[in-house]
Amino acid sequence: MKTLLWAVPALLLAFQARAAAPDSAAKPLTTIASLDLKRYAGTWYEIAKFPNSFQDKCVGYTTATYSAREDGRVGVVNRCRRKDGDNDVAEGVARQPDGPTSPRLEVRFAPAIVSFLPMVWGDYWVIDLDANYTLAAVSEPKREYLWILSRTPTVDPAVYDALLKRLAAQGLDMNRLVPTKQAP
Repeated sequence: MKTLLWAVPALLLAFQARAAAPDSAAKPLTTIASLDLKRYAGTWYEIAKFPNSFQDKCVGYTTATYSAREDGRVGVVNRCRRKDGDNDVAEGVARQPDGPTSPRLEVRFAPAIVSFLPMVWGDYWVIDLDANYTLAAVSEPKREYLWILSRTPTVDPAVYDALLKRLAAQGLDMNRLVPTKQAP
């Protein structure tokens, strides 16, 4: 009887641990083969995103601008419009820890003085990018975040729908996707 009393809580704990563990059947998120940062540099318009806490104040007109830095890293400037009409601006830096053509970047918006802390660097994986570098999708390994970016404020609906199908095939939940208001 004592064994049975211990077995029930142990089974419950094992079941809870299995339920909380990531689905091992889910395929890892894949990135594009390589990224040419010179072509990727410039301004991108946010077309849609998964909602996140650090963009809660944004009502739209969101852009991300990337520029080459002399130290080999990438300057990042994210802008969006708030309800009061003012802009929120976040300046950061990105690096390519896996080499100069890696589509797996790490981005930091925290001050440089804390850049030695691993937790201030966030994954920024380019998971889809057209050949002309005009439409991109960015996420991270856990698929908690997603941004769809375009060189223009609008995207051809057929091209956009094709992108959404590719993202869904990567295991991203397209029901979470929220369009971003952009200037016409």
